[in-house]
Amino acid sequence: MTDTVGLLHPGSMGSAFGAQLRARGHTVLWCPDGRSNTTRRRAEHAGLEPETLPELVSRSDVVLSLCPPAAAEETAAQVAELGIADAGTIYVEANAVSPSRVHRIADRLAPMPVIDAAVVGSPPVGGKYPTLYLSGPGEKADRIAELFAGTDVQTHVLGDSIGKASALKLAYSSYQKVSRVLAAVAYGAADTYGVADELLVIAAKRTRSYLVETDYIPKTAARAWRWGPELEDAAALLADAGLPDSLVRAAAATLARWDGNRDEHLDIAEALEALHVERDLDNPS
Repeated sequence: MTDTVGLLHPGSMGSAFGAQLRARGHTVLWCPDGRSNTTRRRAEHAGLEPETLPELVSRSDVVLSLCPPAAAEETAAQVAELGIADAGTIYVEANAVSPSRVHRIADRLAPMPVIDAAVVGSPPVGGKYPTLYLSGPGEKADRIAELFAGTDVQTHVLGDSIGKASALKLAYSSYQKVSRVLAAVAYGAADTYGVADELLVIAAKRTRSYLVETDYIPKTAARAWRWGPELEDAAALLADAGLPDSLVRAAAATLARWDGNRDEHLDIAEALEALHVERDLDNPS
């Protein structure tokens, strides 16, 4: 069984997904209106079929949104404003956006069903196999998983609740991307003071990600009273070197939430609870 997929819009990730679907015999549409020559070349290379946006939506069994995150709601609004979508077409919101934004998109597109999706990994080219995480109504999520069967895009269904896929993506991104930014400023500071090579020697001794070492979270909480002032001095080092210090100062401010847990033996749940912001549920901000 083959489907018609409307792709909004074929950037490097979207065009690679489109090529994978085309290789499985699916028809993949795209809308060239207002798109750059670079995007046009990507679409042509992937074998995508150009259509107007109204025709793309009306012809598609699945509309797949893979665009810059800032444009996700505007892209969904353009589809909703056509007023031609129905409950038979599945909209896959596959951008790196927050769960609250996914819910807004789903509300805007109703009655069109929305599947919350998130891509983790590089575009599926050159032997790379990204995973497309899916959450939303089970039957619809399973259908999207089946759509990518036999392609280099792996799929994983997280459950029936919209927002899970987006939460997973952004939780991972918050570590993966911010850690790379911190690596840049740390290396910049070491380079400024002529100790970059020595920094790399120290760093090379660790090959495991801190993200998998959840047992270290309570230890961090217990040591926060010492680490916070150290990071304040680290921020001063960065500032003296002419480098951004805001991320390190933000880390120091985060550690301050554990000031009351000095040298305590907490479990993971207790340490995380101390980090959470108290909310006034009667007067949400």
